Amino acid sequence: MPPTLASLVHHSALKLTVRAGRDRLDTPVRWVHASELADPVPYMEGGELLLITALKLDVEDADAMRRYVKRLVGAGVAGLGFAVGVHHDRVPEALAAAAADEGLPLLEVPRRTPFLAISKAVSAAIAADQYRAVTAGFAAQRELTKQALNDGPEGLLAALASQVDGWTALYDASGAVVATAPEWAGRRAARLVADVERLRERPAPASAVVGGDSAGDADGADGGDRVELHSLGTGRRARGALAVGTAAAPGTAGRYAVHSAIALLTLTTERSRSLYAAEQRIGAAVLRMLLAGQSDHARGVAGDLYGGLLDAPYRMLLAEAASASAGRARAGGAAGSVAGSGAGADGTGTPAGTAAAVALAGAGGDLVGGLVEVAEFAAARSGEAVLVVPDGERVVILAADGGAVVAACTRYAETVGIARSGSEAGTDEDELVVGVSAPAGPVAAGAAYKQAEQALSVARRRGRVLVEHEDVATGSVVPLLADDAVRAFADGLLRALHEHDATGRGDLVASLRAWLSRHGQWDAAAADLGVHRHTLRYRMRRVEEILGRSLDDPDVRMELWLALKATASVSATAGE
Repeated sequence: MPPTLASLVHHSALKLTVRAGRDRLDTPVRWVHASELADPVPYMEGGELLLITALKLDVEDADAMRRYVKRLVGAGVAGLGFAVGVHHDRVPEALAAAAADEGLPLLEVPRRTPFLAISKAVSAAIAADQYRAVTAGFAAQRELTKQALNDGPEGLLAALASQVDGWTALYDASGAVVATAPEWAGRRAARLVADVERLRERPAPASAVVGGDSAGDADGADGGDRVELHSLGTGRRARGALAVGTAAAPGTAGRYAVHSAIALLTLTTERSRSLYAAEQRIGAAVLRMLLAGQSDHARGVAGDLYGGLLDAPYRMLLAEAASASAGRARAGGAAGSVAGSGAGADGTGTPAGTAAAVALAGAGGDLVGGLVEVAEFAAARSGEAVLVVPDGERVVILAADGGAVVAACTRYAETVGIARSGSEAGTDEDELVVGVSAPAGPVAAGAAYKQAEQALSVARRRGRVLVEHEDVATGSVVPLLADDAVRAFADGLLRALHEHDATGRGDLVASLRAWLSRHGQWDAAAADLGVHRHTLRYRMRRVEEILGRSLDDPDVRMELWLALKATASVSATAGE
């Protein structure tokens, strides 16, 4: 602890005598300052022991002494040392009385004790205190390292809580509480989740000090702690957060312990970029082998890293930004895949994850990166293997069917969809589309990739965030007609019929729709239109003459029906 007035009084070499304020000798002394100014307050910071000889003070004036002492107390001066035998043989009574009235400790400094000796004593005591703090900090660092190596983050948290005489909590990248020490701190840690989320929005490294809940916990523990929050990780997004709750701000030794814990937890929660890039290269190689039908080789390369993923049915997810999807569609769907080029094997995504990453990723326009973070973090928490491979503007994800990763990605997509529907500021570039294959095994990776591509295309056309291949098989083909190229084809095919109807010479479009909907049954279609069947036959002959096509050709009937459905969907949309 820092030196106090009591420690100086008890210093045998200084020979100081207490003349006032004996009950406040436990006041810490931050420094020693000698001044003969009538008003030294502007040059004080608080916590000093002020040494004077009263060279310029009217020590016999009681009012002047009261004003002088009052100013010193207001400035936070720890105590006043008066040198006797220099200008005054004893401590003036007016000064002693004023000090007693204000509760300011007043020490008599004998003639044989120079001010420099007091300064040296305080300086040595401060240095010794700092040395003890540093030594204790290094000892705490060694203990924290030992606990981290032996018992992981949980052991480290317990050791840190003991070092700071408080409680600690570790949060994952989503803001969820991972572990606390002691166990009763779980309730307090849970109340800080919103603060952790706000901390993650700030550039790393970030820290914040928040207050606890004065209501306390149900177990009777006081909740009015001072809580420090520190982000963990070296990337642009935090991998987690550390909370340290104490009754007061940690001292030097406690601060060393906290900083050591931050460094150790960062090492345990964030892999090096080189390791992550190496894993991505292995993952890309495994995926290329799977898509090439070399499942046995893929299993051998995967080893323990991804091998477990190939032992059970998995799903393949393809994700990309809507802007990339639109560009891909304009290019006819041509995309460089992992199977052909191995693009993106050296991608440098930062592995992190959070169910709340929508807000962060949305702010930066990187919803695909947010999906990757969610997938990797869900895998880390559940212990599942997951393969994430950047593929140009796409990301390919292999995850266990029915596992935590697929569920987390689905929830993330739902959250993005809700945010998209509730926002009018979003653009296509900000959006996300995901296609999910049906459950597959290693030998069916190629089929799973194609299924995911088909689902991705459907998601893009339907304006949805995520589509599973099962939805493609059970859904209707009609929504797929909502494409500019299809609509242009439909308008061109039916234009002549619409122009004919516009002259009032017959309703050929409606008659064609009714006839096709009744599968060419003349009586049923005529009844729907309220005309004679011979009138309907005449109109269908006019359709054939105008279009120059035979309605006996099933391909022609199919094209006309799809054209009618495409134009009907446009009309319905315009009506809305």
